[in-house]
Amino acid sequence: MARQKRNVRICLAASGGGHLRQLLDLEPVWAAHDPFFLTEDTALGQSIARDHRSHFLAHVALGQARLGQPVQMARAALRNFAESVRAIWVEKPDLIISTGAGAMFFACLLGKMRGARFILIDSFARFDRPSVFARLARPLADVTIVQSPALKAHWPKALLFDPFRRLDTPPPPKEDLIFVTVGATLGFDRMVALVADLKRAGQIPERMLFQIGSGIRPTNLPDDVEIVRDLPFDQVQHILHQARIVITHGGTGSLITALRAGCNVIAMPRAFALKEHYDDHQSEITGAFAKRGLILPAHNAQDLAAALDVARVRTPTLATTDPSALRAFLTSEIERLCTPS
Repeated sequence: MARQKRNVRICLAASGGGHLRQLLDLEPVWAAHDPFFLTEDTALGQSIARDHRSHFLAHVALGQARLGQPVQMARAALRNFAESVRAIWVEKPDLIISTGAGAMFFACLLGKMRGARFILIDSFARFDRPSVFARLARPLADVTIVQSPALKAHWPKALLFDPFRRLDTPPPPKEDLIFVTVGATLGFDRMVALVADLKRAGQIPERMLFQIGSGIRPTNLPDDVEIVRDLPFDQVQHILHQARIVITHGGTGSLITALRAGCNVIAMPRAFALKEHYDDHQSEITGAFAKRGLILPAHNAQDLAAALDVARVRTPTLATTDPSALRAFLTSEIERLCTPS
């Protein structure tokens, strides 16, 4: 008599932005089972919580101490630990799939201690060096997956699934709209202020929509622009299908989502020296994308003005991530858990 397959309870653990969007790209793998999300309370996290069982964890990262916020980091870590204990105790996952980052570490540790299988996927945001989260979590992982050949050189025993794909499809028709977005997690006042200055100076005649997050006050922006703090992910996608030009930070989630939609993308990386991020990995990301001819990088006001001139006449290149090989591998891993021994 054939043994009946059991349903696998899958913990999908990722912080906001690109980390979480990659797990959404893996939906064909986890949708037929019993999934739940561990993430942060961002606009994207709230969008996911409308459709899937979700638990929010406090944002915490080692980089907070590097930015001179050790007390804030310690408080957030204690809260995150308590929330992670509660979520793992309630859900009792069989499998954890995590793309990081730091806010997911305690949950992965606790789930592993409970006996869950743990698959670590280092973020697509990491081209040259492993993330701090991956370095901390790799000893816990049953399987480690990297997404660039350079990281495979760091960790030869890791599995390599490079998802990047350039698309040959022609760009879709667009409106004369510029979308300025800081992403789902952190504010980015410097970028927003630089774009606003160009608008005031008459160098940006196009209609503009600013998504500013928790940062700059709307009263400091021009009167003739649309302003929102946060947007659900489905609305972001709708705007990207309209916008001819996107000005954004250097996060892979925002870059790939805009490139998929056929936008001309100008990327300004957050700088660690200016206390805009926990390290300079966004400079690494924008450099890698610019070398492939996909985006226009900008580091200051002069770069931004020049990039806008190019973007107005440039034919955009479409690109995406293709996780089909990774999906096939994860499906086989889940099948092993589904079938009783």
